[in-house]
Amino acid sequence: MEQKRGLDSFTLHILAMLFMLCDHLWATLFPAQEWLTCIGRLAFPIFAFMIAEGCYYTSNVKKYIQRLFIFALISEIPFNLIMGSSVVYLFHQNVLWTFLLGVLSIQIIEKVKKKQKKILLVFTVCLVILMDYFLGTITMVDYNAAGILTVLLFYFFRKKTWVSFVAQLVGMYYLNVVMLGDLYYPVTIFGHHFEIAQQSFALLALIPIWLYNGKQGYHSKWFKYFCYAFYPVHLF
Repeated sequence: MEQKRGLDSFTLHILAMLFMLCDHLWATLFPAQEWLTCIGRLAFPIFAFMIAEGCYYTSNVKKYIQRLFIFALISEIPFNLIMGSSVVYLFHQNVLWTFLLGVLSIQIIEKVKKKQKKILLVFTVCLVILMDYFLGTITMVDYNAAGILTVLLFYFFRKKTWVSFVAQLVGMYYLNVVMLGDLYYPVTIFGHHFEIAQQSFALLALIPIWLYNGKQGYHSKWFKYFCYAFYPVHLF
């Protein structure tokens, strides 16, 4: 049987963890190495994409939500120690809460979708987006509202069509450059001066995402929990 080309889920998880490690090395041990955080910008979109895919493929949504919740709680202590140098830090929550809110939003939409009422579905989608914008802001989860909406972006446009690719590109630009773009690098090319948003490097994550072949690749129970545990353990 011919092997399907592209990147499988296993490879995307490994890439995302490596990118995240680069970003956190910059945030803790090597703050002068800006290239580390530029590479690290690719991590979140890949994870957000895999979370949306996980909602589609999981056989037990409740257990999926439970795992995210448990590891979000576990990750709070190391995350707080890094962000606020304290066990308790209320002004920034770790990224697993972002993903958890994204998954819960998807489940609300999925339940309404089963009723097959388009007007109700459109109303629910608009309400969920507004709710996520509000919750992402007041709870101060990682990447704020833009983070939750990134998960929804990949949920709404998960099919491999040109419409989805364009929507992902435009959506990623808006979420990362317009909503999150607060740090810019001055660049001069052929005498022309302009600025590049640090967060715009996140758009490069679309390359491995578009190369995803829909296959799981290597999978085992230990690797599944390794992926969950990697976040709090490497922060420690």
